[in-house]
Amino acid sequence: VSNSVLSVYSGDFGSVDAQGSVEFCLDYDEKNREFQIFVSQCKELAVVDEKKGRSDPYVKTYLLPDKARMGKRKTAVKRKTTSPVYNEVLRYKIDKMVLLIQKLNLSVWHNDPLGRNSFLGEMEVDLASWDWSNTKPNWYALKSRVRIPQMRPINQRPKNPTSGEVHIWVKDTKDLPQLRPSGVDSFVKCYVLPDTSKKSYQKTRVIKKDLNPVFNHTIVYDGFHTEDLKDACVELTVWDHEKLSNHFLGGIRLGVGTGYSYGIAVDWMDSTQEEVAFWQEMMATPNEWIESSLPLRSLAGRRKFK
Repeated sequence: VSNSVLSVYSGDFGSVDAQGSVEFCLDYDEKNREFQIFVSQCKELAVVDEKKGRSDPYVKTYLLPDKARMGKRKTAVKRKTTSPVYNEVLRYKIDKMVLLIQKLNLSVWHNDPLGRNSFLGEMEVDLASWDWSNTKPNWYALKSRVRIPQMRPINQRPKNPTSGEVHIWVKDTKDLPQLRPSGVDSFVKCYVLPDTSKKSYQKTRVIKKDLNPVFNHTIVYDGFHTEDLKDACVELTVWDHEKLSNHFLGGIRLGVGTGYSYGIAVDWMDSTQEEVAFWQEMMATPNEWIESSLPLRSLAGRRKFK
């Protein structure tokens, strides 16, 4: 893995909090076996570009738990507004019985021309308990995304801690090892250590038969306090996807590299000089994207996370 690199952008976005609401309604067309999401509008979304006082929002949907199976649906981008009107229908061809064991994830994003889109909020709907007789649009509050657990006792925290978000844009990898004549089917996993639960775990889609895959995948973690950044570590690992098991190709760990987390010695706080420099630059320049291409390496103490 010494010749492979992972391109990543990261940013500590404390000022872009999820806010506002989205108006939509759901329907199922029995005749065409089609799930329909009518996205009406949003209001009072967060401002991403504070200098210009603007956001360029769009709405994205997935059916969970298997995002890849049904794919995502997106509305058009509405520019220079925090209260966009869409009036669009997003459609999925799916049997009703299958639909009822899914969850709808609806999120709002700011569109960035370079692909570094900013998360503005989301909400989830358990379709098994949805009132399908209600076909009129209703307003729903947007919520923040993944929260990492607070690792320190409450009595050790400041009374009014500053909370923010860490955004990670996984751009691409280069020069992956050719394990098969057709190449590799790669994807990237992400955890925020010391948390290895499902709340922390996120991953990109699989890019097939490509030694230089482009992911352009944005990961958002909120609930970060400023002091947590010195004790947490973002672990990004690249894998070759196989039917029976996935093959580890290499990874990076973004942290301060002290060997300690919240005063406890840990083997995963072992960031290289390049990785430490990247993380420290992010901490020193909040609300700005930091870019780097970092070499993949074997990781000490790597566990078989879910």
